Amino acid sequence: MITNLFLLAIPIACIAWTVTHEEVFREPREFCIRKSKTCNKLLERKFFYLFTCEYCFSHYVTIFFLIITGYKLIYDDWRGVLIAGFSLVWIANVYMSLFGFIRVGMKSERLTAQIKEVELEEEKKGEGGED
Repeated sequence: MITNLFLLAIPIACIAWTVTHEEVFREPREFCIRKSKTCNKLLERKFFYLFTCEYCFSHYVTIFFLIITGYKLIYDDWRGVLIAGFSLVWIANVYMSLFGFIRVGMKSERLTAQIKEVELEEEKKGEGGED
């Protein structure tokens, strides 16, 4: 039962992250960002905002997964669904935070390597010009 919590949080995190961060959804996300800032009605702005925030969107993905799986935690009634929902959101957001942290580290390492490559190329050009 508790294992399912950690397993179900994986696709929730994956979907929420992909929709709110990855390039494949850039255009719809930019549209939603624009609409979340320019719509006149509060509900419209909030509706479009939820597609731009991984935390917000993970609640809706979690609701979808609770409906299709019937997953409950601790209790076998509505309380179990409620507890499962908030638990899944929390675990999914821990996963997304870890992924974001790792991704930033990888980008930083990649940029550092590129800078070193450029510096080495400049040194080689400088040494070649002295001969």
